[in-house]
Amino acid sequence: MKIKGNYKFKADQQTVWDLFNSQESLARNLPGCESLLETEPGKYDAVVTIGVAGIKGTYEGKVELAEPDPPNFYRLVGEGGGKPGFVKGEAAIKFSTDGQNTVVDYNADVQIGGLIAGVGQRMLGGISKMMLGQFFKKMAKELKS
Repeated sequence: MKIKGNYKFKADQQTVWDLFNSQESLARNLPGCESLLETEPGKYDAVVTIGVAGIKGTYEGKVELAEPDPPNFYRLVGEGGGKPGFVKGEAAIKFSTDGQNTVVDYNADVQIGGLIAGVGQRMLGGISKMMLGQFFKKMAKELKS
């Protein structure tokens, strides 16, 4: 499943980069995140609980912010599994300046298997975009605090 889009933040690029590289901010703002523990720089163990179309489950996995090019780019690589199935994917995350704002572009390729995959790609794509929207709005709100 391919997911791509962008979000504009009313802050300078370095500030947005710092926010997206903060373990505390990521843990607070990722939907369903129960824990995010840094195991080494840029690498995390994560526990996330997500419900999709009546299928709710907890996923344990690993996430890495790879190939960082501060404050312009990193590759987000992750995989996890739980009772409802597994998720594996990676995303290119690009930060760019647009006037006094910062645009975060994302382009992801995600594979889903197990019981949760039975929900269907169309529904999962919509739910993924909704969850990304929630994440970006929470991150934007944190910038205003």
